Amino acid sequence: MKDIEKESKRLLSSAIDLGSQILECGGDVNHVEKIINNVCAAYGAQQTDVFVITSSIVVTMKRNDDSFTQTRRINHYNTDFRKLDELVELSIQLCNSKPELPELEAQIKEACQKSVYHPVLELVGYLLASGSFAVFFGGNFMDGLCSAICGAVIFFFNKKLNKIWNSQLIFYLICSILSGFVALFLKKIGLCQNVDKVMIGSIMLLIPGIALTNALRDLFAGDTISGTLRLLEALIQAAAIACGFALAVFLGGKIL
Repeated sequence: MKDIEKESKRLLSSAIDLGSQILECGGDVNHVEKIINNVCAAYGAQQTDVFVITSSIVVTMKRNDDSFTQTRRINHYNTDFRKLDELVELSIQLCNSKPELPELEAQIKEACQKSVYHPVLELVGYLLASGSFAVFFGGNFMDGLCSAICGAVIFFFNKKLNKIWNSQLIFYLICSILSGFVALFLKKIGLCQNVDKVMIGSIMLLIPGIALTNALRDLFAGDTISGTLRLLEALIQAAAIACGFALAVFLGGKIL
């Protein structure tokens, strides 16, 4: 009996691991609920009740006439549609093949820890995006180059310092201030002519456009709580970014 209970707890934990990773990658709450439900049902769960919002997952599974409940707190988001697609494909494979529990845990753990994009490729994406937006909005080649430098700074903070602050609000605020100071410094030494275009290119890397889109998706899907939480989070992050660059301009004008 204890072995069955332990096995059920491990199954439930693995299903939540998969669901939480899908949620962190940008999956909608309905999809996460269905995937957790399908994985548990594939391994003999008689009933699975799943409640998902953007910051929490609560699952109660009935298996072998015993009920088990686990809760998972979601602290970080990093939208990655390519990894999301791979995780969804994995969930379908697991439900169809039904590997033994140790193999199930190993496959989910490997998929959750896997990094889809190489850091160098991500850095190139940051450089091209920030530089291209600066030129698109009216800057010249040097403005685009300086904006790419700011993009590299944002990439560094996103990779190395994002985990220091649990609050995404603080991270976006500090990141905006520092990238704004870098843009003003590049203007001061004469590398760029239009510092506003350089800042625009940097801002485009930080604007939570996908988060806002996901919020509207959840609202239209009927998930009012999750949609409202995502919408408020996106608006607050956008306000933090605006305040960060405004503060950089205000302080930079006096310091530089």
